[in-house]
Amino acid sequence: MNNFYQHKTIVITGGSSGIGKALVAEMVKQGANVAVCGRKQAALEAMKNELNAKDVFTFVADVSVENDCKAFIEAVIARFGKIDVLINNAGISMRALFKDLDLNVLKSLMDINFWGTVYCTKYAYPSILANKGTIVGVSSIAGYRGLPARTGYSASKFAMQGFLEALRTENLRTGVNVMWVCPGFTASNIRNTALNPQGQAQSETPLNEDKLMSAEEVAARIGTAIAKRKRTLVLTTQGKLTVLLSKLIPGVLDGIVFNHFRKEPGSPLQ
Repeated sequence: MNNFYQHKTIVITGGSSGIGKALVAEMVKQGANVAVCGRKQAALEAMKNELNAKDVFTFVADVSVENDCKAFIEAVIARFGKIDVLINNAGISMRALFKDLDLNVLKSLMDINFWGTVYCTKYAYPSILANKGTIVGVSSIAGYRGLPARTGYSASKFAMQGFLEALRTENLRTGVNVMWVCPGFTASNIRNTALNPQGQAQSETPLNEDKLMSAEEVAARIGTAIAKRKRTLVLTTQGKLTVLLSKLIPGVLDGIVFNHFRKEPGSPLQ
């Protein structure tokens, strides 16, 4: 990437597992200064040990809490003096029909996936603006196409993408790049921690993880897209096709999506 990341400070939320952890590894490999937040100190330490990334700056923060986000960003600037790239990666999913859903589940997803992005972006923005840097949101195909049994997840990702698109347009003349990434189905733990109707982790995944894009490949592609200052990055053939069909034949896609998710093991659509 032509040393794009050398001496840059990269901030990653939710970096102790899945795509976030892969992003930490990718940015360390590229020679960046890396700062990561997560909700559990033990998980952050385990990530550093697994990646042998002793110089990574870690901070315990829950992105759904505004003061945590403020404290995290302030600590990063105190440590490195600046922020060049913010990757809003922290996120949580769900699997439950809306009729069965405790509304606190939907609120939790909005607080983490949407408000966590807003909070971190707000406090990092002055430094990113000064450095003409990049703001990234790790979204989902669910940010383009509402998915059954994932009303809260889809709502939070639609909101994230709307926020980022508006922010990108505001910054067309400032030198700040804003992009969002839609990985499609990725081999990560987000489905294992997805919330059930009562707001508890389902602790299992309905998908065959061996057939999904790896978190490491997703992270490498995100790194390249940031360096190229892309607007959007949609990954996987299935993801690209879904985005295209949602524009061309949304009504037909309703049935395709319903049938696809009804075939999931243990689908609530059965």
